[in-house]
Amino acid sequence: MRRAWIVLAVLATTLAGRAPQAQAQESSAPQAQAKKGPTLGGHIGFVLPLVTHSGGQTINNLTEQFAVGFPIGITVKGSGRTAFDLELVPQINTAGQRLTTLTVHPGLIYSLGHGWAAGGRVAFVVDNATWGFTPLVNKSWPIKHNNGLFKAYFVEADLPVRFSRPVGAPATNAVTFAMHAGVSF
Repeated sequence: MRRAWIVLAVLATTLAGRAPQAQAQESSAPQAQAKKGPTLGGHIGFVLPLVTHSGGQTINNLTEQFAVGFPIGITVKGSGRTAFDLELVPQINTAGQRLTTLTVHPGLIYSLGHGWAAGGRVAFVVDNATWGFTPLVNKSWPIKHNNGLFKAYFVEADLPVRFSRPVGAPATNAVTFAMHAGVSF
């Protein structure tokens, strides 16, 4: 697992240093994008699940079942308003068995303008019989000095819907409200 993180970090650093920088959360004129062609960017941050409804009960994640995720995303943006974003989310769960999970989370993000974007992702939890989808809305603000690696910071509201189908255990469906914050490059 450690080797995979090192490979991902080297890949992200290499791609960020050699390709033109862009982000899915930032709005730009379609004419300017058409001239530049596809751009590569990404984001890093943290996500906090706040409230989960599963099995007929509602759980306050901050007090009863604390978890935190650390999304890392690679974004490919074309000439239009839509971008493809591949997000990997390692998550630490402190309740129950204290599991650490990894979610592969590809999706499409659509720029609404003025720093707003909406989108959806599919979700596949590695080493777990859980899959689902995540609708999202985010707002970004540019970082004033443009000399650094990071171009904007953002907040995002997520609504992960997960279907868990473990072998020999009851199936569950969970809906969570989560907040994601980070920086994009």
